[in-house]
Amino acid sequence: MRELEDKIRRDGQVLDGNVLKVDNFLNHQIDPQLMYAIGGEFQRLFADQPITKILTVESSGIAPAVMAGLMLKVPVVFARKHKSLTLKNDLYTATVYSYTKKVSNEISISQKFLSADDRVLIIDDFLANGQAVEGLIDIIDAAHAHLEGVGIVIEKTFQKGRQLLDARGIRTESLARIKAFENGQVVFVAAADD
Repeated sequence: MRELEDKIRRDGQVLDGNVLKVDNFLNHQIDPQLMYAIGGEFQRLFADQPITKILTVESSGIAPAVMAGLMLKVPVVFARKHKSLTLKNDLYTATVYSYTKKVSNEISISQKFLSADDRVLIIDDFLANGQAVEGLIDIIDAAHAHLEGVGIVIEKTFQKGRQLLDARGIRTESLARIKAFENGQVVFVAAADD
């Protein structure tokens, strides 16, 4: 997605430890027009799937997931990282390690929002080592729902997340695929590299 790649080049910041900071438009401040375009691209990519629900993790996955839900006309459910007084019983849970925060979180979804009848599309902001997606897949499996695919806004192809999903035969569509960080710059996967 050219518009997203241009935004990453212009506003993204490469940090130590193979971290890409995109808080100017994706995961702190949100660019609504870009999120709308991202939702439209996910709708185009997954229009042939019988999706009934979109699943993501709070908080950075919510904006692109909501826009995809708007375009696909399906509800969006996000896994919570923190317990609340209103979310304590009848939960599907999984443990997820955050690469950027270097901490494990238990994510939870109320069982009333996910069932064996659901055909689920996972949407997330980043795919690096695949931990968030793996946790969401564990929850989908616990609910006996069906995973239709995974939509990723930004994929770091030099980390193992894609290989884990490919090994499981999971359809994965990424809007921006990063090949490397070189001299503080983002190098995208060229179409010929796919």
